Amino acid sequence: MSENGDDGTELATNDGQRFDRLPATEDDREVSGRASREEVLDWWDDRFGIPPETFEEASFWEKGKGKIWILDGDLESPVHIEALGMTFLRTRQRHWKPTTNAAQRFGRRATKNVVELDGEQARRFARGEDQEIEWDGDWGYLIAAHEIAGEIEPLGVGLFLHGELQSLVPGGRQRDL
Repeated sequence: MSENGDDGTELATNDGQRFDRLPATEDDREVSGRASREEVLDWWDDRFGIPPETFEEASFWEKGKGKIWILDGDLESPVHIEALGMTFLRTRQRHWKPTTNAAQRFGRRATKNVVELDGEQARRFARGEDQEIEWDGDWGYLIAAHEIAGEIEPLGVGLFLHGELQSLVPGGRQRDL
């Protein structure tokens, strides 16, 4: 299957039954709409201040439409398996969304768009509750964090809009602490 790109060249279409490595750059793109490695690294740097070097040894893969996975290392592409590494990012929507796994794994390196919650706010966030908070930073997806044993620990992903932090902790991972 194929479709035409913006410049009229024929592009392959996404196959949701396999993992395909992300192209290195936009110029290397063969599947319409697929993010490139460069775009993914730039997004994490721009949104959260996590430097591209953090992911130097990682490869990025798409399975399904916009479901990006990260693997420590590399494989030949494509790969026909059920899971590979860790879910990392959702693309192919208006605003890209980091996964809870990615926020918890890499959020300690974030220098931007991290909202530090106090004890009660962190408990509410972990239970999956939305709450009004004071935040002077950007609207959109944030890494919610809380100080534990003297270190800031990422709890997960929240969505901040109009003075409200929406907890995006998946139902099966919500906890009453």
